[in-house]
Amino acid sequence: MTPPQKVKRWLTGQNGLDKLRTEEVDCPAPGENEVLVEVHAVSLNYRDTEVCMGLYNHHKSVEQPPAIVPCSDMCGIVVAVGPTSNSSSDPYKNPAFRLQTGDRVISTFAPSHLTGQIQAKDLGSGLGGPAPGVLTQYRVFPTYGVVRIPEYLSDAEASCLPIAAMTAWMSLNCMRPNGEIVGQGETIVCQGTGGVSISAAQIAAAAGADVIVTSSSDEKLQRANKLGAKETINYRSKPDWDNIVLSATNGAGADIVIEVGGAATLRKSFECVRFGGLISCIGYLGGKQDEAGDRTNTNLLCLKRNVTLKGILNGPRDALERMLRFYEEKKIKPVVDREFKFEEADEALKYLFSGGHFGKVVIRVKA
Repeated sequence: MTPPQKVKRWLTGQNGLDKLRTEEVDCPAPGENEVLVEVHAVSLNYRDTEVCMGLYNHHKSVEQPPAIVPCSDMCGIVVAVGPTSNSSSDPYKNPAFRLQTGDRVISTFAPSHLTGQIQAKDLGSGLGGPAPGVLTQYRVFPTYGVVRIPEYLSDAEASCLPIAAMTAWMSLNCMRPNGEIVGQGETIVCQGTGGVSISAAQIAAAAGADVIVTSSSDEKLQRANKLGAKETINYRSKPDWDNIVLSATNGAGADIVIEVGGAATLRKSFECVRFGGLISCIGYLGGKQDEAGDRTNTNLLCLKRNVTLKGILNGPRDALERMLRFYEEKKIKPVVDREFKFEEADEALKYLFSGGHFGKVVIRVKA
């Protein structure tokens, strides 16, 4: 297909969810070792709302531009391929980077993060801040910045994978030096029913682990049961949910806690993780700072049960490819809570920020 001359995209000045705007620009063309992708679906992350509100500022090494195309997670189709470098030492000769028109692909959050531990320089390539994001009709990517997807996934489902599912996969598996993955005999606590937590619940259940999900909504907990959760806890009606986790594990505690609450939940996570267990810190929905007079002494809490507290910032491209093979093997389908039209992107971000969703919120860019 022939790309249009003009395309529409959304912009944020990082000054509020009510101040996003659209503009029309020339359609980009791919250069050497690049592809042009027609964007079909974009999924939203809590990070996107923080970027749009000017609150995503805890990576001090990253300077945000004054205006930016938001969002990082998309699924689309390759519509044009730029020339390929002929250098014999060029990393682009990796067969996985060879793309052709018609390939269905998803973006990677930090395109330069190909393997191993993320570095400060990789944060500078993060889509939707500081690098231009994917909330646009067409976008050019380096060939290493997109990954082919299994055919069984819809565009909306596939768009949910780059941050939410990848972060969940790393939260469950990143501390396993021998390459094994989470599995039978392990208990995983997933806090809440947002994108990462539900992805972690699906992955862990598919791998045979016991999953415990917490939420303040009984209706959402019923849905979590249908996804494979062995036990659910309403933390509003049962604020001692950490004791319930201990009881459900015969006092041993959970092997892994997917920690999304931050200041509101971290102490309880320490209380219900097993000796030598892992707390994967992926968010701070309950706040970034404890209330005055109740500071959490993480040093003492780590020592108390010999716990590993691990910050999770997505994962490398090679881990995403491994995760996609697992998804295809188990035929896991990401949970899409609601889809919005491209013209409703600002409303979609407000809906996500309200916290009423179960799973992922998706913007349908191509009708």
